[in-house]
Amino acid sequence: MTLLAVLEAATPTPTPTGSFDPNTVTPGVIGFVAIFVLALVVVLLIFDMVRRVRRVNYRAQVNAELDAEQEREKKDGDEPQG
Repeated sequence: MTLLAVLEAATPTPTPTGSFDPNTVTPGVIGFVAIFVLALVVVLLIFDMVRRVRRVNYRAQVNAELDAEQEREKKDGDEPQG
């Protein structure tokens, strides 16, 4: 006998199951809770990221205003007074 014939003889033929039960293939309450928690975490991360981006933009704006003010003071100090 060949190896293929031995494996074919050893493998049982699957029998069809009775009726289809939709409860055995749905994620159920555990799946809903897991997806809900995941969505909540994503929303919280989005809010945190927006807050951080606004903070960085505000700091950049303030630094630009301070730099412009220092440049104006330098120009005013370099001009000879009258």
